[in-house]
Amino acid sequence: MGFTIEDMMVISQDTYKMNMIAGQDGWSNSIKWIFLLEHPTILEHFTGKEMCVTTGLGFQTEEELLNLVDRLSRKHGSALVLNLGPYISEVPASVIDRCNEEKLPLLTIPWEISISDMIKDLTLYIFQQDRADEQISKALIQAIRQPDNRELYEEDLLPYFDVDGSFQTILISNGSLDSMDTVERNRLSYQLQIYLEKITHNGNFFYYDSYFVMVVNDVLDWELDQIVDSFLKNVKKKMPGEKIYIGVGSQVQDISRLRLSYKRACSAISMAYSKGLDKPVYFDRMGISRLFFSITDSQLIEEMGAGLLEPIIAYDSSHGTDYVQTLSLFLQYNGSIQAVAREMYTHRNTVIYHMNNIKKLLDTELDTPQERLPYLIACLLYRR
Repeated sequence: MGFTIEDMMVISQDTYKMNMIAGQDGWSNSIKWIFLLEHPTILEHFTGKEMCVTTGLGFQTEEELLNLVDRLSRKHGSALVLNLGPYISEVPASVIDRCNEEKLPLLTIPWEISISDMIKDLTLYIFQQDRADEQISKALIQAIRQPDNRELYEEDLLPYFDVDGSFQTILISNGSLDSMDTVERNRLSYQLQIYLEKITHNGNFFYYDSYFVMVVNDVLDWELDQIVDSFLKNVKKKMPGEKIYIGVGSQVQDISRLRLSYKRACSAISMAYSKGLDKPVYFDRMGISRLFFSITDSQLIEEMGAGLLEPIIAYDSSHGTDYVQTLSLFLQYNGSIQAVAREMYTHRNTVIYHMNNIKKLLDTELDTPQERLPYLIACLLYRR
């Protein structure tokens, strides 16, 4: 996940007397680049994951500092470092509160620290971690593509992951990543990574096969739930106009089974696409839909779904009825007319009349489990 605020604090807490005074929830933010910022105009060119260092020369008032925090947060910055001295002698409480609210790490260094030496030093660490992340991403893609050829990926992953431990795949997309140019997609990637809290080097984020992919290692179920829920909450708050779909694959043991988790995450995000869901879909919580969304044979889906229901689909189309929905509820409620009437807000006699027509159109009485099962599957596939 890149060179993070946590990584930086390990290096800088003693060497540069760096102190984090707010925004601790953003400790896992990764840093793409470091800017010495003394005028707000440069913020116009930020694309995400930038960290700002300022002496406060251009931000000497409380209002100017608050405006800087707001703009940096909107630009999906990683952190703000204040060089305390003649321009900023004390950090206003309102600025601390705003950084906590925005989950933007706010750090301070004393005036005697050489900013240029600090930036040069930290930039080298950023480059090193970027190269490591690229190596990790390539290795994980090889593990997905060719799981049986461990020699292609295991050695590169051993320094960073417990390859015999648990792995889980999370897919994230706006539904059109493959149609975006690289710059635009990278910008979105940087923004989304800022919202992945509490993930540092037990996870890796990369683009593959039209998805943003996050692979986590040895993360407990409840921890992953928190990470995903917090991520989606942040996206909805900071990017209200962006529709994001999330599919979570099964947790698997051993890196050689990562492909299985990835494939199941693909099934989960397919369900999210199909139903337009604005919440994460976990493969292991999909019930019988796990089977239907794992089928990749589109012709088979057509034959078992719309093909079997064609008589009532055609009738609905020409008469403005909703026989497919009526049949689906009838089968789901095990033939209970009362339950269907309640669900569809209609009289039970109307349901009886519609079901008689449906049975005639399909040429079946739907009396036995053997008769009902193919149509239940058909309805689930048609509505998937």
